[in-house]
Amino acid sequence: MPASGSTDDAGERPLSTTEEGASLPEVRRVEPGATLLLCRCGLSPRLPDCPSDCAQGLSLHIERQHLLILCRCGLSQRLPYCDGSHAPAAPSLKDKWRRFWQGD
Repeated sequence: MPASGSTDDAGERPLSTTEEGASLPEVRRVEPGATLLLCRCGLSPRLPDCPSDCAQGLSLHIERQHLLILCRCGLSQRLPYCDGSHAPAAPSLKDKWRRFWQGD
């Protein structure tokens, strides 16, 4: 979540405050009864949300509370879900651990 903690009009999606923040995945808590329209083509100007006029949008009706990890860079092969495509591959186990612990 951005340092400002601001949200959009619906109050459910944190707004990115920097260009770099837009490439990181969004962790969104969803509540039962909510309906989401999420982008599957990667062309939405407000990833991971999809415009209502897009024919490729994925409509999800939430039945239980849980967290979704959603792509905001548009590179994921599993849109609307993040698959880590925003980050370059770590060449070694040491690099993977450094990225895990330091966030590099």
